Amino acid sequence: MPGIMLHIDGSKHAWFQDDRYYDLIVILDDATSEIYYAQLVTEESTLTTMGAVCEVIEHKGLFCSLYSDRGSHFFYTPKAGEAVDKGRLTQFGRALRELNIHMIPAYSPQARGRMERSYLTWRGRLPQELRLAGIGTREEANRFLRERYIAEFNRKFTVKPAQPGTSFRKCGRRNLDLVFSLQTTNGGPGQHGGDRGPLVADRKMPLEADAGSSDGDHPSAPGRPSFHSLGAASGGLLPGRPWK
Repeated sequence: MPGIMLHIDGSKHAWFQDDRYYDLIVILDDATSEIYYAQLVTEESTLTTMGAVCEVIEHKGLFCSLYSDRGSHFFYTPKAGEAVDKGRLTQFGRALRELNIHMIPAYSPQARGRMERSYLTWRGRLPQELRLAGIGTREEANRFLRERYIAEFNRKFTVKPAQPGTSFRKCGRRNLDLVFSLQTTNGGPGQHGGDRGPLVADRKMPLEADAGSSDGDHPSAPGRPSFHSLGAASGGLLPGRPWK
């Protein structure tokens, strides 16, 4: 049933068939393979993934769970290769917990097969489509994706769900900007809580960062607030973003 589980991932590739590499962030539904979001960003990070999920919620509503890899913007992993610590939240994890969306970490490439297969299709088709359309910039590519290509992609590859209906539900929160904002702890923005336990926000900051900035969970200067906005999460390239 649509809305029970969504997948999110980013794939770095030379989408313009030159020396420029961007991450394509995609969110799709496990039940139908329908694409709800696809945009090119400088780097997959806390900000860019927050912006992606926020947009899906604005357009589709709240969903039940999100399946992803164990990137440091999604989960805190005490030791590489071991299980994630779900009691110590990243900024992204804290935002989804506020919305009662369950996060599911992938532990093997095989478990992420749906996204891997989807990206093989994207890599085979999108560069050619961009070339044929005469598109050579990220701004133009994102408009092309949003206004035309996602719909074309879905018409070709969306499948009928095994169970009818929907698990999407209306979001009653009017402060999604606040939910999807960096929040500080006494130790500085994005601290995982350490021995103090789960991250507890005591100050909320609006977001305003370059899409290419490093993961917001690991700032270069702990304790010094930096201001970032979701409007810039995909490079500030998308007019009429729904959360404003």
